[in-house]
Amino acid sequence: MYQSVTVVGRLGRDPEMRYMPNGDPVTSFSLATDRVWNDKNGQRQKETTWFRVSVFGKAAETANQYLSKGKMVLVEGRLRVDPKTGGPVTYTRQDGTVGANFELIANTVRFLSPRDEADAGPPEGEVDSGVQASEDIPF
Repeated sequence: MYQSVTVVGRLGRDPEMRYMPNGDPVTSFSLATDRVWNDKNGQRQKETTWFRVSVFGKAAETANQYLSKGKMVLVEGRLRVDPKTGGPVTYTRQDGTVGANFELIANTVRFLSPRDEADAGPPEGEVDSGVQASEDIPF
């Protein structure tokens, strides 16, 4: 059996890197995806889905170094489910409504935001670490 999820979105905050007890790096960030459509009355509707992404190893260091809030990325990986429910992790917001977190363990992270002088992309040696730079979306 195999599971693979591909998500394209923008970072909702700067990535945070920490280290596991064995010393391996892990970087986490939130990723927002949007779906826009017109309802039956012609009104534009927008739905945002949030993912919590975790990147491990050398790829975690690269993601932490080059990603920042607002950057667009493509993430390929697998979903981590809540062991209690088998679905997304649910929580109660401050206003009392229920929310859900979809957790994604990244195998690949591709940088989709264009490079500029102030924000150079990763060096070529980092591309094989699982985090890949991309000038154009291949689809």
